[in-house]
Amino acid sequence: MPVNGCDCSIVVKTAHCETDIPYSDETLREAVSLLEEEATIEGNGTCKAIRKHNGVTGCIITPLTIGTAPLLLYLAMGSAGNPVFVSETRNLYQYGLNLLPMEDTDLFDLIQDRGGERRLFEACRVNGFELRVMRDKAIKLKLEICGERYPAVYPLKGTSEKSGTVIGRERFNGDCVTYKINGQDYQTIYGITLISRKEGGTKTELWIKRALKKGPDLPHIIDDMTITAQLLRDKYECRHFGTFRITLKRLVLTSDETNINSSDTVIGPLRYYVADTVSTEVFTSGEWVIS
Repeated sequence: MPVNGCDCSIVVKTAHCETDIPYSDETLREAVSLLEEEATIEGNGTCKAIRKHNGVTGCIITPLTIGTAPLLLYLAMGSAGNPVFVSETRNLYQYGLNLLPMEDTDLFDLIQDRGGERRLFEACRVNGFELRVMRDKAIKLKLEICGERYPAVYPLKGTSEKSGTVIGRERFNGDCVTYKINGQDYQTIYGITLISRKEGGTKTELWIKRALKKGPDLPHIIDDMTITAQLLRDKYECRHFGTFRITLKRLVLTSDETNINSSDTVIGPLRYYVADTVSTEVFTSGEWVIS
């Protein structure tokens, strides 16, 4: 089966907009299966296989930017509230994304351009995602894509023309992320991976990579954890525009994967199950509609 790799460009198409997302690694492709006809026991019968088209499968991995974070987090997690005006910030608005990540997310389309061949994947959904945050690296979001429709050829109006609108390209980075656990700031956290799987019910877990030092470690049960990512630029008034914040409730430690057989500082991962809610605030400018 051919795999479409990182030489593709991807456009997200909703009812309100088409958005060209940043450079992405992806394996978005047609989902197929084989209907097999086995030979009969008697005689020299033949084996046959018929291709059956099962829609779309694969994933998209893309960095979060100031322009795409509201849309991509909305697609990943499934529900968005109306923009709420934030006082004393002029035209800045806050999107409250109410995210228990939902299994039945809204439909959207994807336009894939690979070597001048443009295809439209209609009525896609997200059936799982990973948010990856690490120091010294851009924050990336992986969307697991599924859909039941066969991809169609998308009209190619011009070889240099982009299908979507290019918006804010400043990327969120793991160096500008802060972590607060049960009201206390933690400086030893090196990165996190938030994973949500939505098939057969939504299951969410959090991997925390922290520098292992002497003294108290992270608690086995976390009542409240807040992850705040910022673009630290003076032009963003009151530090709102250029921020997203994820709050997780009731995390229960399920395993400690730390390997302490090292003479250097140990970066050990802890695996938590998210037993309660996940909620997100994303700040953006104006009244831009994301859904």
